Amino acid sequence: MLLHSAGKEISEDNLKKVLDAAGIDVDDARVKVLTSSLADVSIDEVIAQASMAPAAAPAAPAAAAAKEEEKEEEAEEKEEEVSEEEVEEGLGALFG
Repeated sequence: MLLHSAGKEISEDNLKKVLDAAGIDVDDARVKVLTSSLADVSIDEVIAQASMAPAAAPAAPAAAAAKEEEKEEEAEEKEEEVSEEEVEEGLGALFG
């Protein structure tokens, strides 16, 4: 990301320089794998797609919250039904 933002080529040498400057031990094999895996990737497109993804994320918790609220309401309705039945049974026991 840093190299891309600076307009620099994402190459093994540039990655090694950035990692050295950050004080990170450079593993040549990992740097080589990273540069080869990024060779055909359009970083601008990946950034654009990533910036759109969080907009959709809040909908899922809202939907889950709505479902949970619906379940709670159903549970409360069942409790009310049971309570009314228990009251009727209790009154019947009083009057025999």
